[in-house]
Amino acid sequence: MVQKILFVCTGNTCRSSMAEVIARQVLESQGREKEIEISSAGLAAWAGTPASKEAVAVMQEMGLDLSKHRAKLLTPEMVKQADLILTMTRTHQVQVRKMVPEAAKKTFPLAAYAKSKDEDEDIIDPLGYSINVYRKCAAVLKDLIEQALKKR
Repeated sequence: MVQKILFVCTGNTCRSSMAEVIARQVLESQGREKEIEISSAGLAAWAGTPASKEAVAVMQEMGLDLSKHRAKLLTPEMVKQADLILTMTRTHQVQVRKMVPEAAKKTFPLAAYAKSKDEDEDIIDPLGYSINVYRKCAAVLKDLIEQALKKR
């Protein structure tokens, strides 16, 4: 059975959208793309908004295409359907758990899940910052996603 992993951030135009395409690339490189379905959404997303131009550019530098991404607003149904929900911050985790309390056991901040410890390591939102901040964010995401996917 295919597992479903959902990445969650605020607007679904930077962090979670980059995480989605990075995770797909990691799975493809491992030949596991048919085992796990990856998606992303935002707690305060404007549905249909494209990914930020900086996120698109940085993903392009990594050989990934984010140009067709359109933001999705997180819904209770998405939360219920996911097997694992990885948030960009502790605050996102709290918000997801408030939305769907029964999702508490499958919702974790990405950094804490990847490192198997209870850390307050939020992934900083690069929105409004330089492209170098996006590059750093993407590098952090790639490292954490590689660690997280080893557990699935």
